[in-house]
Amino acid sequence: MKILLYVGLILVVLGVASLVVPVPHTQTEGIKVGSANFGVQTSHSERVPPLISIVLIAGGIALAIAGARSRA
Repeated sequence: MKILLYVGLILVVLGVASLVVPVPHTQTEGIKVGSANFGVQTSHSERVPPLISIVLIAGGIALAIAGARSRA
């Protein structure tokens, strides 16, 4: 099926991108006193753990191979 091939290729691309591109994360902490708000907003970027990237890449390759074999 062509769908398995396309999904597999998308998973491989997502897996490779997750190794390189950090995911931004913003956190807001503060207190409210009466009608005034006092807060601090912090932001940082984190990468996805390499194990998740490896699973995405391996699953994508497996689906792409299964999709290519079912077409032939």
